[in-house]
Amino acid sequence: MRSARSTTTLALSCALVLGLAACGTGDEAETVDTSSAETAEDADAVADDVEEPTEDEAEEPEDAEEEPADDAAGGSGAEPEWANPLTTPGEEITSFTVGDVRVDVYQVGVTQAPKDGLFVDPEKNEPIIAEGDDIVFVNYVITNEGDTVDLGSSLVNISARYEDWPYMQGMDTITGAELYEEQEVNDSGTHQTAYRDPAVYPFESGQSYSTGMNFHYQPGTDVIFDATIVPVDENGDLLHDDKVEGEGTGTIS
Repeated sequence: MRSARSTTTLALSCALVLGLAACGTGDEAETVDTSSAETAEDADAVADDVEEPTEDEAEEPEDAEEEPADDAAGGSGAEPEWANPLTTPGEEITSFTVGDVRVDVYQVGVTQAPKDGLFVDPEKNEPIIAEGDDIVFVNYVITNEGDTVDLGSSLVNISARYEDWPYMQGMDTITGAELYEEQEVNDSGTHQTAYRDPAVYPFESGQSYSTGMNFHYQPGTDVIFDATIVPVDENGDLLHDDKVEGEGTGTIS
C-alpha cells in the first residue's frame, strides 16, 4: 500500500509539472515575440544613429589628418618661450644655413630715417645715414632644423654688408621700437621679460624666431649676410670650439 500511494503521488506531481511547463511555454513564446519586436526597434534606432553622425563627429577625422601635416612642416610655428612673436613680412631674397639652423632673409620695406645714424663718413664728416635718407628693412626668420642647441644672449648673430661697402665698420642702422613696429619687424629676438641669468636660451628642433634690421637703401646692390652661432653650456659660458658660421647673398630691389 505504501508503495502504490507513493507511485500515485509521483504521477500527480509529474502531471502538474507538465501542465505548468505547457502553460509556461506559451507565455514565454509571447514574451520572446515582444522582446524580438522591441529589439528590432532598438536596432533600427541604433542604425539611424550610426547612419546620421553629428556634424562635429563627421569633421573629427579631417582635423586629425590636418595636424600631422602642420607638425611635419619645417618651422611649424612653434616659437621658443623667450622669443618675441614670429613675424614674416616681405619677400624672400635669400636663404642659407648655419650648421643645422636655417636663415631666411626677407626684404620688407623702405622708409625714411627719422634721425641721423651713429656712424660718420670720415672723409666728409657727415652721417652715413642722415635724417630723411631712405632706409630698407630686412627680416630674418631663423629655424632650427637640427637638435636642440643652447644659445647665448646673442642668439644667432647676423650682420649685413653691401658687397661694395667702403667702410671698415659694419653698416649703420637706425634704432627705435616704433620704427620697427611700423614695418612689423622685431628689433630683438627676445622679448623684454626673457632675460635669463645664466644666459641660456634653448632653441629646440623645429622652433623658429624672427628679428630684423635696417640699413641705407641701395637698390640693385648685393648684400652679404654673415651669421654665427656660439652655443653655451648650462652656466651660460660660450663654447667657442663648437662655433658654426654661415653666409648668404641677396639683392636689394
